[in-house]
Amino acid sequence: MQLNAEGLDLIKKSEGFRDRVYRDVAGFPTIGYGHLIKPTESFPDGIAEPQAAEILASDVQDAEQAVARLVKVALTQGQFDALVDFCFNLGAGRLAGSTLLRELNAGHHAAAAQQLFAWDHAGGFVNAGLKARRQAEFELWTRGPEAIRTSAKPPAAITPSRPEISAA
Repeated sequence: MQLNAEGLDLIKKSEGFRDRVYRDVAGFPTIGYGHLIKPTESFPDGIAEPQAAEILASDVQDAEQAVARLVKVALTQGQFDALVDFCFNLGAGRLAGSTLLRELNAGHHAAAAQQLFAWDHAGGFVNAGLKARRQAEFELWTRGPEAIRTSAKPPAAITPSRPEISAA
């Protein structure tokens, strides 16, 4: 399976394009469409959008491969796209050790969808950008005629005990 155009649009919209190095909400040096800069990479003059699109394609391929390796059950296109976005955003390690993956591989698709909403914090605080991204992933997950919709509904709004931080 490969990420479709809707999934790619979600990544691009969520990450935004930045032609200069910046620190993401977790403090990591990043450039382009959310590309985490590796120790061997340097972008002293910034980056043009075509180069960022090439790097994004490579990063997406890594996320697709991680999802394919970790998930042991059949997925709809929307579920796959949501997981690739999740993996792109948080990394394969977080998916690998998550309750989301455990529920999914046990065949509990609706429970796994609910687990997306547990990943909306940065630095111990609810992050508005991450919250919106998890909602968009949930919508991808539950969309389409082939989606497994058993009882997948977004959780009721929870009032955070700490103030929200705006997305970078």
